[in-house]
Amino acid sequence: MATSLPVCYHGAITKTECEELLGKKNKDGAYLIRDSETIQGAMCLCVYKQKMVYTYRLLTTHTGNYTLMTAGGVNEVFFKTLDELIRHFKRKNQGLSMHLRHSVKRKTAMLIQPQKPPDPPEEEPDYENVTDSSEYVEVLPP
Repeated sequence: MATSLPVCYHGAITKTECEELLGKKNKDGAYLIRDSETIQGAMCLCVYKQKMVYTYRLLTTHTGNYTLMTAGGVNEVFFKTLDELIRHFKRKNQGLSMHLRHSVKRKTAMLIQPQKPPDPPEEEPDYENVTDSSEYVEVLPP
């Protein structure tokens, strides 16, 4: 069962685009979620604080839950939805540089387009059945 993505999810934007969006908001606690540029299938929770953007790796478990990548020895907390994760980190002192305060919403709806099947490869000519002898070269054994 697919779940809807929160409006703070921006998809495959770059780190630079993310920093620009958060910088325009210019409020401590501004945040958004984007796709990771380095780990396929992972996301990043990006939080603005004092003109800096802090990025936290957001992973999806094999059961479909979400968790933030933590340092060794720190207990992981799992969430059923991204909205649940966001609600949790809106509370103070949950381990982020700044608690989440101001969602940076995407401007357009995220629509999943059905994938168009790839075009079939062009067939290569069958040189054994070429009728125009000017384009056909016969190779004789030595």
